[in-house]
Amino acid sequence: MNKHVFIVILSVLGLIPVSLFSRSRVVNDTIFSKKLNTERVCSIYLPPSYGEVPGKKYPVLYLFHGMSQTNQDWVWRGHVQEVADRLIYAQEASEMIIVMPDAGGDIYKEVWNGFFNMPGWLYEDFFFEEFLPHVESKYNIIGDKENRAVAGLSMGGGGATGYGLWHADKFASVYAMSALMSIPEEGAARFENPNSKLAILTRAVIDRSCIKRVAEAEENTVQALKSVRWFIDCGDDDFLLDRNIEFFQAMRKAGIPCQFRVRDGGHDWEYWHSALYMCLPFVSRTFDKR
Repeated sequence: MNKHVFIVILSVLGLIPVSLFSRSRVVNDTIFSKKLNTERVCSIYLPPSYGEVPGKKYPVLYLFHGMSQTNQDWVWRGHVQEVADRLIYAQEASEMIIVMPDAGGDIYKEVWNGFFNMPGWLYEDFFFEEFLPHVESKYNIIGDKENRAVAGLSMGGGGATGYGLWHADKFASVYAMSALMSIPEEGAARFENPNSKLAILTRAVIDRSCIKRVAEAEENTVQALKSVRWFIDCGDDDFLLDRNIEFFQAMRKAGIPCQFRVRDGGHDWEYWHSALYMCLPFVSRTFDKR
């Protein structure tokens, strides 16, 4: 039987009491960004023992949402607290802090979306220069490469992959779900308004192709990317599957170890919720167990 299904059955039967999960918390935080000239919010999962042991610090997972979503989607639609609690109780995942930043909103209402830099939206600069230092100094986070991971779905999966590719010195591992790795230029949508937020995002994804980054990597970059543990997870009915296959093939050709799973499913929350049961144990195995 699938391990995460077994854990869920135990909890439904009352064999894993809900009271044992009650000490974890999800809190919201806000930071004003000079880079973006606006406030940005985030949701943060604090594990069961947080605050109980003076001086104890935790590894951290940055978990990214998809296009037209926000930080709240992982909480309310992905049920991240429930999944993390169950896996920690079952000793399938380490206690960790999970940080869910907001880089989105309804793009069809002209709200900025994207975890990387583009004209008018320097989110990547904000993340590494303002957001990450703020979070890791305010909360009990170990704050080094060996204890920091990044994951995400769809647009956020491409963002997480890009952070690992361009900032390999910052992350021990990357877990990408249904990731927007690239957009073929010949297949890209054409927009009546080239200055719309969606048009700008589309051009940015083309320019910042994760596939191209690996395919054109020089030897020193390849060696840096080998210091990161990689996991690509995409459904067999997902419209982004071909791009994920291309990324995996580029990694293999470059000689960079990378796990790749194609499971039954599409581009939806049922798939991403189930992916958490693989993601959290994977990143736990990559954390430094000092």
